[in-house]
Amino acid sequence: MKSLLKKLVETAGPSGFEHQVRSLILDEISTHVDDFHIDNLGNLIARKGQRSAGGLKIMLAAHMDEISLIVTHIDEAGFVRFAPVGAVRRTTSLAGRVQFMNGAVGVIGSELFTDPGYAPAFSEMFIDMGAANRKECPVQVGDVAVFERSFLDLGNRLVGKALDDRVGVALLIQAIKDWSEQGIESPHEIHFVFSAQEEIGSRGAAVAAYGIDPDLGLAIDLTASSGVPKGIKMAVEMGKGPAIKVRDQYTLSDPRVVDWMVKTAQQASLPHQLEILETGFTDAHVIQLTRSGVPVGGLSIPSRYIHTTSEMIDTSDLQQALRLLVELIRKPFTLT
Repeated sequence: MKSLLKKLVETAGPSGFEHQVRSLILDEISTHVDDFHIDNLGNLIARKGQRSAGGLKIMLAAHMDEISLIVTHIDEAGFVRFAPVGAVRRTTSLAGRVQFMNGAVGVIGSELFTDPGYAPAFSEMFIDMGAANRKECPVQVGDVAVFERSFLDLGNRLVGKALDDRVGVALLIQAIKDWSEQGIESPHEIHFVFSAQEEIGSRGAAVAAYGIDPDLGLAIDLTASSGVPKGIKMAVEMGKGPAIKVRDQYTLSDPRVVDWMVKTAQQASLPHQLEILETGFTDAHVIQLTRSGVPVGGLSIPSRYIHTTSEMIDTSDLQQALRLLVELIRKPFTLT
């Protein structure tokens, strides 16, 4: 999936402006699904399969959007002030390069400080577009930019911006293709949701889940991991298999769903880990609260440096996650 992932991460898709990523996904899946539609919030929802004995209506969600910046003011000298859209990190933003949806590019600077260790607030930063004045500035208030950084292939490790959550998007695309090309049989009706606006509160997944009214929901996303010097203490490491979500900041996975995922991994002899994420969330939390409630879980890819321009994953975790996802799709399961 490396070439697919490279295309996905190098395509701009800030929250609310996911159309370029959505078009790329459609090019990949349109001939492999039973039907698809784009809803009013910009979610791309594709369906495969018909529910039969031992089957459920299942919603699989992976978000298309990425953290970004929005222009709030342009001064007379042409410097662009901005605000974050999503959980952008101040400490990794300074000197970062950004690209606007109209193709304009710039670099993030800051006001002068005497302490070199000081991390300026966003209100103390600006984007330098190379303009001499406001009139020459190629953007305006309300324009949105993503961080600009090329994809990096380190062999077993992949690095790039927006791996959160183009990794999940790539997994859903490949699962759809495998289902179609390998003639996989499934008792489930699967709704593959490429969701919008996750980074600002999982808004897309909330309305998609309301429309689908699933029996079960899974969020496919990145998670944090341990294993770096003086890093977080967490029972998830890169290279040891995908993580099955037990809990995150806003979600407590249904024990029946966790048990189903663990047993499926064990029966297929697939490496897996159990994830308890203390800070952070996925689309699962809004799916869980839809209508009268939905049993949910999560399939997570261990990563490092989340919400920076150099997020990292291990290719073996990606491959094993795909295998587990396909096994979950093909096996009967009832909520009892």
